[in-house]
Amino acid sequence: MGKYIVTGVDGNFGARVAERVQALVPHNELLFTAPKAAGLTKYKESGIETAVANFNDVAGLTKIFANADKLLLISMPFVGEKRQRAHKNVIDACVAGNVKQLIYTSLVNATDPSNPSIEKIDHAWTESYIENTKLDYVFLRNSQYAEAMITNYFAMLETGVLSNNQGTGKMAYISRADCAIAAAAVLANPYLHREILNINGPELLTISEFIKIGNAVTGNQIKYQEISDEEDYALFDKMGVPRTTDGQFKKGSSAPFSSEGMVTFGKAIRLGKMATHTDDFQVLTGTKGRTVRYMFEHAADFQIKERHSVDQ
Repeated sequence: MGKYIVTGVDGNFGARVAERVQALVPHNELLFTAPKAAGLTKYKESGIETAVANFNDVAGLTKIFANADKLLLISMPFVGEKRQRAHKNVIDACVAGNVKQLIYTSLVNATDPSNPSIEKIDHAWTESYIENTKLDYVFLRNSQYAEAMITNYFAMLETGVLSNNQGTGKMAYISRADCAIAAAAVLANPYLHREILNINGPELLTISEFIKIGNAVTGNQIKYQEISDEEDYALFDKMGVPRTTDGQFKKGSSAPFSSEGMVTFGKAIRLGKMATHTDDFQVLTGTKGRTVRYMFEHAADFQIKERHSVDQ
C-alpha cells in the first residue's frame, strides 16, 4: 500500500488538489495535512487519514511523512526568509523520513537571475535546496492564476480603467483549478522523476488582450492603462495593500497579495520574463486547460477569494 501526502488542504489550492486526487488515488493511501485540526475535519469524517503538521517542527513532520511515496509541498503564501525556512523544514523532514518523491509548486522562469519578481527568489531557493538532496522531485512551475486578474477586472467596473505595469508583456494565464489538476495528476503518476514541468494556460496573452476577452464576454468597456512601477506601488498604497507579506491584509480585498510581489511580478511580465508557453499541462493531464474566455463565462467560479494563510 502506498502513501501519498497533500499538505495545506485547508487552503484554496490545497483543497482543490485534495478533491481531485481522491478520484485518482485510493482513499486508504492518502494522507492530508493542515496546520490546524479544524481544516481537516471533513476529510477525517470521510475516512481519509489526516494529521496536523507544524512546519516549524521538523521532528514532528518527519514522523508524519515517514516512508511516504509522494508528498506535495504547496508553496507558502508569505515571502522571504520565513517561507524559505518553512520549506526547508519540510524538505529536511522528507529526507529524514525517507520520502521517495517531493512535488513542489513553483513559478514559471523561477531560476532566471534576470527575472525581477521578488516571488521567484524563494522558488529558486527551494528548487535548488531540493535538487541538492537525495530526493526525487517534480517541480510544477505554474503560470499566474487567471483568477487574480479576473477578480481585478471586475473590481474596476466603477472606474472603467484597469491600471498596472505589465505593458505589452505576455502571460499564459491558467486557472488555479487547472494547476490543482496538474498537481493531483503528478501525485498519481508513477513515471515522473526529477522533472520540471511548466504548467501554463492554453493562450499567451497581454493584459490588454485579457481585458478585451473580458469585455467581449461581459459587455463591459474596461480599458487598460499602463503605469510605471512607482505609480503601481502608489495605487496599491492607496488601496491599503501592504508592501510585503508581513503587513496587514484587508478582508475582501480584490488584491490579497503584497504590492512588492505584484509590482515586481508585473515588471517581470513587462520584460518578457513570464512568457513561458508549453503543452506540459496537456501532456500531463490529457486535457487542455481552461481558456480565459471560459473563465469569464463562468466568472463566479474563478475569483481569487480570500487570502488564506496560517502563519506558523
